Amino acid sequence: MTDAYKYENEARANGYSTICGIDEAGRGPLAGPVCAAAVILPEGCIIDGLDDSKKLTEKKRDYLFEVIKEKAVAYSIATASEKEIDKINILQATFLAMNRAFEALSVKPDFALVDGNRDPGLPVPTLTVIKGDSLSASVAAASVLAKVTRDRLMLEADAKYPEYNFAKHKGYGTKLHYEALTEYGPCEIHRMSFLKKFYENNK
Repeated sequence: MTDAYKYENEARANGYSTICGIDEAGRGPLAGPVCAAAVILPEGCIIDGLDDSKKLTEKKRDYLFEVIKEKAVAYSIATASEKEIDKINILQATFLAMNRAFEALSVKPDFALVDGNRDPGLPVPTLTVIKGDSLSASVAAASVLAKVTRDRLMLEADAKYPEYNFAKHKGYGTKLHYEALTEYGPCEIHRMSFLKKFYENNK
C-alpha cells in the first residue's frame, strides 16, 4: 500500500486530529449479519502487510486482526442483523452497523474515512474513498477487523446449522449454498429479502 496515510495526512493538514477508518464486510451474502469496524491508528503507524482484507489470506487476516487491535488507539466492531437487513435493506443496515461501530469507539474521532462512495451519515465530517481499503491504512485496518469478525460469526453459525456449510462459503450465494437451500429451506439467519427471487424461480 503506497502512501498508506495520504488521506489521514490530508485530514490532519485541514485541522483534524483524530481520524478513524471505517469499512464493512458481508453486504453480499444470503445469510448472517453485515459487520462494520471503526479503527483509529496512531499517526504514521506501520503495520507490515496491511491491505484490503479481500487480498489477504485467512491466516494473514487472523494475524493482522491481533496486531491491529494491539496497535490501534481505539477500535470497535458492530453488526446489523439479518432481521434488520430484511427490515431496512442492506444499504441502510450497512450504514447502521457503521454508525454503531463509530459510536462505540472509546476515543471520539473528529473525522472519518469510509470505504466506498456512500456517506453513512456519521456525526463528524466524512470522506468516502472508493477502494479505500486498498488506499488508506485506517480503512484497511477496519476492513480486516470487520472481515475476520464476520467470518468467525459464520463459523459459529456453521456449528449451529451444519447442513448449510457456512464454514465453506460464509453465507455467500455459492452452488453449494443454493443446493442446501433447495434441500432444507432457509434457517433463521438467512436474509429473506435476498432469497425472494430464488424462491420465486424455484416454485
